[in-house]
Amino acid sequence: MKYLIFICFSVAFLSSLTEATLGWDGIQAVDVNGFKCLSQNGYSFYIARVWRSIGSADPTGIQNIKNARQAGWKYVDGYIFPCFKKSCGSAKDQVKATLDQLSKDKAKIGMIWLDIEVENWPADKSANQAFILDMAKQAEAMGTKVGIYTNKNNWEQIVGTDWSGVSDKPLWYAHWDGQQNFNGFNAFGGWKKPAIHQFEGDVKGPCGVSMDKNWYP
Repeated sequence: MKYLIFICFSVAFLSSLTEATLGWDGIQAVDVNGFKCLSQNGYSFYIARVWRSIGSADPTGIQNIKNARQAGWKYVDGYIFPCFKKSCGSAKDQVKATLDQLSKDKAKIGMIWLDIEVENWPADKSANQAFILDMAKQAEAMGTKVGIYTNKNNWEQIVGTDWSGVSDKPLWYAHWDGQQNFNGFNAFGGWKKPAIHQFEGDVKGPCGVSMDKNWYP
């Protein structure tokens, strides 16, 4: 009986590992062979930076999307790191410019993630809430699914922990605890459960790629 229990536990454990999905995000240029190498090392989704905080599209991220697709990757997204200089344009303008550039370059993504982390955001939380809503609405108006990248600390400083204006969007949360699970997640912003966990950051991954590591069940 003990042996049978062990076998059942082992099968369930291995099954849970196979069902889980490992991915990465990063800004390093990776060619087609690099993505094939990453795939051989267990990675199956990629999220590229497609808009930079300097207020322009990221050509490296866009090319990476195309390389990933050419390497056979099915799950490829992009993220926008917004700019707050007047010269960068409004929230809607930045999203439109991003998606227009992706379309022009024929870089296909499944979803656009809005990177909401403390860097140059104004102090006015109400204005920040409006900025995020404008970004999300513009992307959806252009037929693109939207997700939010953040964590509780960033959310609290930028819009306030209890603001739940985009809680209907999937959450990609950063918590570098090295754990491929959601156990360390504490609810905020109306989210009860995340969609993706960025569990390790700024590391040297396989195939010579610097990356943040991500997981979802």
